Amino acid sequence: MTTDWATRRPLGASCAVVTATAVAYTGPGSAAVAPFRPRIFPRLSGYGDPGHVALTFDDGPDPAATPAVLSVLAEWNVHATFFMLGSMAAAAPGLVGELAQAGHQVAVHGWVHRVAAADRADVVYSDLARARDTVAGITGQAPAWFRPPYGILTSGALAAARRLKLQPLLWTSCGREWKRGATPASVLATVLRTLDGGGTVLLHDSDQQARPGAARTARAALPALLAECSRRALTVGTVAEHGLR
Repeated sequence: MTTDWATRRPLGASCAVVTATAVAYTGPGSAAVAPFRPRIFPRLSGYGDPGHVALTFDDGPDPAATPAVLSVLAEWNVHATFFMLGSMAAAAPGLVGELAQAGHQVAVHGWVHRVAAADRADVVYSDLARARDTVAGITGQAPAWFRPPYGILTSGALAAARRLKLQPLLWTSCGREWKRGATPASVLATVLRTLDGGGTVLLHDSDQQARPGAARTARAALPALLAECSRRALTVGTVAEHGLR
């Protein structure tokens, strides 16, 4: 079933909208909704335990960038959640296994990085199921969480996630390391503008969908981010540890 862009309804102000298949194709991750999303959709945005910060990475696993991120996390004894593209996981199964064995949480980001708005419902379902099954086959554990590419949660993606028992999750803070001219300092400053206890941070561990060097910039900002969380007495960890249901 598809939705006409010209007749879509704006998002309502109730969290109940999130659990219904009537979510408009722009979705809670769209630019128009993003400034208000944490207030309208707090759990979908990633607000959990107020003493905890969920650290998440999108677009990997990438042999060119993910190992460096894992090295920083190991130095700080911190675990994170990696929202993987199924195609990237299939190309680097050893890295997926290494990541899971190190105690990090594996989640899915779709098979490829595209907005599902123009796809038929069965195509969206097949894409997400393929990603879930690939990651589950490598790790031996079914992922529990799903983040749509670009944060655009379409009605088709929401319906597919429900069928596959995947919980959608967006974010409250993003480093925007993919922007032209981004530096480790700008990534840190951007995250800290909205960082709060209970929030979910989004960074990227691959350049495949961003400018060259974006993942390296995020990795370089990571120690200072972890140090600031420690200074604020905020525990950093996975989505599984974040108190979300």
